[in-house]
Amino acid sequence: MGTIYAFMAGVNAYPPHIATPLSGCVNDVRAAREVLEERGGDAVAVRTALDGEATVAAVEEGVRAFLGAAGPGDTALFWFSGHGSERVATGAELLVEATGRSQALVCVDGPLSDKRLGALLDEVAGRGAQVVAVLDCCYSGGATRDRVPADLTARHAPARPEWPVARDAAPAKGAARHLLLAASRLDELSYEGWFDGRRQGIFTHALLGAARAAGPDVTYRQLLAAADARVRRSGGRQQPVLFPETAAVADLPFLAGAVAEGAVADHLLRCGPEGWEVDCGTAHGLRGGADAGGTEFAVIGDGRVVRARLVRAERALVEPVGWVPDPERVYPVAPTALSTPPATVSVEGADERLRAAVASYDTPLLHVVDGPEEFGDLHFRLVPGGGAVEVLGRDGTRFVEPLRLGARSAERDGSAAGAAAAHDAKGLVDCLTHLTRWHRLRDLTSRPSVLDNQVRVEIAPWGGGDPLVPDGRGEIACAYGPDREPPSVSVRLVNRSQRPLWCVLLDLTDSYASDPALFPGHFIGPGRTGYALDGERVRLALPASRSVTPGAEARDWLKLIVAESELNTVPFRMPAWSPWAGGAGEDVLRLGADSDGRDFGPAVQGPSGRWATTTVAVRTVVP
Repeated sequence: MGTIYAFMAGVNAYPPHIATPLSGCVNDVRAAREVLEERGGDAVAVRTALDGEATVAAVEEGVRAFLGAAGPGDTALFWFSGHGSERVATGAELLVEATGRSQALVCVDGPLSDKRLGALLDEVAGRGAQVVAVLDCCYSGGATRDRVPADLTARHAPARPEWPVARDAAPAKGAARHLLLAASRLDELSYEGWFDGRRQGIFTHALLGAARAAGPDVTYRQLLAAADARVRRSGGRQQPVLFPETAAVADLPFLAGAVAEGAVADHLLRCGPEGWEVDCGTAHGLRGGADAGGTEFAVIGDGRVVRARLVRAERALVEPVGWVPDPERVYPVAPTALSTPPATVSVEGADERLRAAVASYDTPLLHVVDGPEEFGDLHFRLVPGGGAVEVLGRDGTRFVEPLRLGARSAERDGSAAGAAAAHDAKGLVDCLTHLTRWHRLRDLTSRPSVLDNQVRVEIAPWGGGDPLVPDGRGEIACAYGPDREPPSVSVRLVNRSQRPLWCVLLDLTDSYASDPALFPGHFIGPGRTGYALDGERVRLALPASRSVTPGAEARDWLKLIVAESELNTVPFRMPAWSPWAGGAGEDVLRLGADSDGRDFGPAVQGPSGRWATTTVAVRTVVP
């Protein structure tokens, strides 16, 4: 573990012309420092700015100079407890503020824009450090609520007319990004209250309690999930947020500053206000109603099982089977049984050894069958021959290039023998599982919902023009220019409803990749517009593995998922399938702003958990 650089600011004593005083922010910083030193020992270097010391200039300098000393292998932690503020966004801000509001931290002498702070933290991340920000203030995830309980204080300061408008540019494309653990959504208040005889932020108290209860290997994602569960169990009126949820650093050990090892879990089991829950629901493809009980999850590493009893849009309420989980822990889990019909697989010819080998791998996504009468809606025909296996559809369409049989290869070696990766039965099953997950995601459709058609996806030529419309094939066609320049478009999401709606826009490619990078999961305000890539151009480039020659083409399916509350977006991300390196493909996402490749929480209960989907097919062609 490298050095943990922590710059921590807390403000109680606000001057009257800035904001009303608070009581728990200095306590937040002192308690957080204790936990850091307990976990990090001599590896921790802390600098604090309390009350009058926490000016805008001091906070900026603390991030730039003190946290800027962190390098590769180190962790740079920024902590702020105090007031937050918001105001109406204007001009270019509306490209990145889909709610129509702009947020800021309130230092002792005025506001520090969240965009300005983010740019400073990203500069530190660009030097190789793992940068994490913890914000316990109002609007930190990014509507004032009318009633505040008498024992709670909202950390909200109304914006003042003399406060400057932020003019900070968005981070450079491809730049390293920081991870945010926020006390509330970007449109919510955060509160402080009494805990064990002292005032403290509700989020801080939950987060530090979760950190003390967690083991040494707890990840940021698991820690935030545990803190969120504590907030909700206590009747919390705010929703903690992890952003970006799909960032690699989210699955690193808390404060370890090291590379994560092992597989990353798509789903987490935790104890919520209604009992045990898994952050996976009907919006992720699970069945609800009477079919819910057919879904089971197992704890990764030990196999203990929980069974679904009620499936909502964003999460499944579950019951442990034969064991008692620790309510203070969060467990990584994976589905082991699904009520959804699996894809079917048939092995053609007399190769019984291959059939038996494929059937021996137990996965709820696949089922080996004997004849056409058992074929499912999604079916794979395995046709062995010539030392390879073809993976075909019902009609003979090839899903992927033939898979060469033999000892499985981990990587390309550049030689003729390494020109095609070799696969054993496990490799075939991995391929079929990947294809099944991708097709299930592309074809995910909700039941008729009041949210249907409430958010419109518009794709328009870059630089202006009317939105493009599908052609006779039901696809939006975009052509390369005469100089082989890939077409560029703008993509926007228009909320036509009278309420805020949470949206994520996935890009599913014909390389069997999926990524939520275009619009990774935000609320869009009523009548407002959210812009893919924060308003930057979206280049529809062919993947690097395909030559830009006449007749070449590629397809993308832009899938919009709209919900009344946040969804876990981790299961929506899949790399392109590749025969090398266990499926880590080179074409993770073709929709690039200025390059071909980009590597781009917690569940909450909405009023009724409604959701809807829209899918727009895009074909990029070379004339």
